[in-house]
Amino acid sequence: MLAGVLFVLKAILSTAQALPGCPGHCGDVEIPYPFGIGNNCYLNSSFAVTCNDSYIPAKPTYGIVDVQSISINHGKMNISYASEFIAHDCYDESGTQVLHNTPWISLGTFTFSTDNKFMAIGCDTFAIITGNLGNDRYMAGCMTVCYSPKIVNDSCNGVGCCQIPIPEGLTHFEVTLSSYYNHTNVTDLNNCSYAFVVQNQFDFSSKYLQGLEDVDMVPMVFDWAVGEENCEIAQRNKSSFLCKANSTCDASYEGPGYRCNCLDGYQGNPYLEGCLDINECKNSTLNDCEKPEYCINQLGSYNCSCPKGYYGDGTKDGKGCIRNQPNQIPMLHIALGVSISSVAVIAGSAWLYLLRKKRKLIKLKEKFFKQNGGLMLQQLTGREESSETAKIFTAEELKKATNNYNESMIIGQGGYGTVYKGFLEGSNTVAIKKSKIVDQGQIEQFINEVVVLSKINHRNVVKLLGCCLEEEVPLLVYEFVSNGTLFDHIHDKEKAAAMTWGTRLRIAAETAGVLSYLHSAASIPIIHRDVKTTNILLDNTYTAKVSDFGASRLVPIDQTQLSTMVQGTLGYLDPEYLHTSQLTEKSDVYSFGVVLVELLTGRKALAFDRPEEERSLAMYFLSSLRKNCLFDILEGQLVDEENRNEIMEVAKLAMRCLEVKGEERPSMKEVAMELEGLRLTEKHPWVNVELMNSEETEYLLNGKPSDSYSFGGSSNNTSSVYDSLRSHVITLPLDNGR
Repeated sequence: MLAGVLFVLKAILSTAQALPGCPGHCGDVEIPYPFGIGNNCYLNSSFAVTCNDSYIPAKPTYGIVDVQSISINHGKMNISYASEFIAHDCYDESGTQVLHNTPWISLGTFTFSTDNKFMAIGCDTFAIITGNLGNDRYMAGCMTVCYSPKIVNDSCNGVGCCQIPIPEGLTHFEVTLSSYYNHTNVTDLNNCSYAFVVQNQFDFSSKYLQGLEDVDMVPMVFDWAVGEENCEIAQRNKSSFLCKANSTCDASYEGPGYRCNCLDGYQGNPYLEGCLDINECKNSTLNDCEKPEYCINQLGSYNCSCPKGYYGDGTKDGKGCIRNQPNQIPMLHIALGVSISSVAVIAGSAWLYLLRKKRKLIKLKEKFFKQNGGLMLQQLTGREESSETAKIFTAEELKKATNNYNESMIIGQGGYGTVYKGFLEGSNTVAIKKSKIVDQGQIEQFINEVVVLSKINHRNVVKLLGCCLEEEVPLLVYEFVSNGTLFDHIHDKEKAAAMTWGTRLRIAAETAGVLSYLHSAASIPIIHRDVKTTNILLDNTYTAKVSDFGASRLVPIDQTQLSTMVQGTLGYLDPEYLHTSQLTEKSDVYSFGVVLVELLTGRKALAFDRPEEERSLAMYFLSSLRKNCLFDILEGQLVDEENRNEIMEVAKLAMRCLEVKGEERPSMKEVAMELEGLRLTEKHPWVNVELMNSEETEYLLNGKPSDSYSFGGSSNNTSSVYDSLRSHVITLPLDNGR
C-alpha cells in the first residue's frame, strides 16, 4: 500500500516543463515540452498547440480538437472533439433519409489509444470504421437492433448499442453508417443512428436513442511519441536522441517513434534537461523511515539507517531503531542463527514446490496428450513407413519456434484460432495454428483426418506437416506460403497490375481442380464451406494453394446434404444454404462463382462503401450481365481483342455458378473441366474446341488422378480440424484477414 502511495506522490511531484521563455500553461492545462505554444516552443509542427484566450479560462486546441491534458509519463493526450464529428444517419416518418454524414479524423503522426472504443447507437444500425494500421488497411464494424423488450443503461451488447475496441496504432478513421430498414420497420424509439470513437469510460444511456443533444463534446485519447525510429535505432544517434539525463527509452512501447521516462526516484521532463533526483527525505510522505533523522537520501532512492548505539531497520512498519543493551549481543547471534535456519527451510520448501509443480506440469501434458488422441495417433503413425506421416511435435518445440507465442509472430487470426509464424530447427519456416477447443467426442475423427491429410501431397493445397497434442487444444503445423492471399493480389492496385488474364485463369483452374477433387475423388467427400479469395494463398510463382479447412465438413458417402448451423463469410455465402441450413457441394460452387467474379472485376465480394445496388458483388455482376453491361465492370487492364471471348465464357460460367437454386448450378467437376479447357485453348490456339469431347480429351480432363496429384492439408492460418456434428458456431466475418 505504501509503495502505491509513493508512486502517486512521485507522479505528482514530477511536474512537466516547457522550454525557457515559453508558456507552460494554457488556462488550467499544462503544456509540457515537446509540445509547446508559439514559435520555437515545440519540438516540431506535430507538437504545436494553440492557446485560445477568448475563453475564460483559456482553452488549448490541437488542430480541430480541444486538449484536456497531456501526460509526459505515459505518452497520452486527452482531448475532446465537437459532436458534429459524430456520424449521423436519420430518416423521417416516410423513410426518406434527411441527414447522413461520413466524418473522419486524422492525427498525423500520432495514433488513437486503445483507451478508446468504437460505439454505434440505434435500432437498426450497421456501423463501419475504416482506417490505417501502419501500411495495412483496417476495417471493422458492429450492428444494433431494438427487438429486445428491454434496453439496459450502461449495456452496449447489441441491443440499442454496440461497441468494439480500437486497435493499437490506428492513425486515422472514417465512419460509415447504414440502416437496414430506413427506420420504417423498427420501434418508435428513434429515427437516427449514430457512430463515433470515444474514451472507454463513456457509458451508453437509453436516452441517447432519442438524440445526442446532451453530448456537446466527445472525449478521446491520443497516443504520442517522438521521432520515427524505435528505441534500439534512435539510441544509436546520440546527437538527435531526446531522452536526457537520468531517463530511459521505454522499450515496451511498440507504436511509431519512441518515448522517454524518468528513472525510478527521479522527476522532471526527460525530453528537456533531464530528470532530477527526488529527495524523499524532505517529505515524510515519500519515505517510510521512523524519524526524519533516520532518512539518508541517495540518487534515485533513499535509505533508512539507525544511528550509532541502535539496531533495527529504521522503518515505520519494521522494527524501527532500538537502543543496544549489554546482554543483547548474544541475542543478536541467536536471532541470526534463527534467521539462517528460516531461510534454509524456506529455500527447501520452494525447491519442493517447484519440483511438485514440474511433475504436475508433466502429468498435465500427459493428460492432454491422451485426451487429444495422442496414443491413437502414435499407433496409426507407427504402422506407416512413409516419411510423409504426420509428425507429433512437443509443446517445447513449438514454443521455441514461436518465441513463446510472441504477439509479433502472429500472422493471422480468425474464428477458428490464431496462426503464428514459426522457425523449427533444421527446417524451413512453418505456420502454427493454435485452435479453439475441439469437441472431445470427435477426437477419433480428428486424428484420422490428421493422418490422412499428412499423407496427401496435392500441389494446390497447403500441406499439413504435423501436430502437437500436449496442450489443452491440438496445435497444427503447416507449410508456410510467403506470397500472401489472392485477395491481396486482386485488390492491391500495384499487385493487380501484375496479375495477367492468363495468371488469373490458371489460378481459377487450379482452385476449381482442388474443389473438384474434394467433392468427387477423395475417399470421403469434403465440402470446404468457406471458399473465398483470402483462403487461396499464392506462392512465389503465383501457384494457388487452397487453405482454411477449419469449417470443412466430411460428408458420409450415403448422404448428399447435411443439416448444419450456417457458417461462412458474407458475400460468398450460398443464399440457398443461408435460408435452408442444408449444406451441399453446390454451396462451394456458389462461393467459387463469387471468386471468379472477383478475378474478373477486381471488386470486393461485399463493399459497404459503394451504392446499395453495388454492395453485393454477385448481385451487381448478374444485374450487369442482364443489362449487357458486363465489360463496363470488368478490370480495365484484363480485356483485349485476343481474350475477349475467353473472358465472356468465364463470365457465363460464373453466372451458372451463382444460380439461386443449387440444383441448377454445375458441379465443381464440370467447372474444373471447362476452365481447364479454356486454359488449353489459350496455350494452344490451334486446338479445335469442338474436339474437346473426344475420348482423348475426356481422358485428360476426367481421368483418374495419379498418386502424386491428390488432396492435402490446410493453410498457415486455419486448421483441418474435424467439424463436430454436435457443436457448431455461426461465424460470419466481415474482415478480409487471413
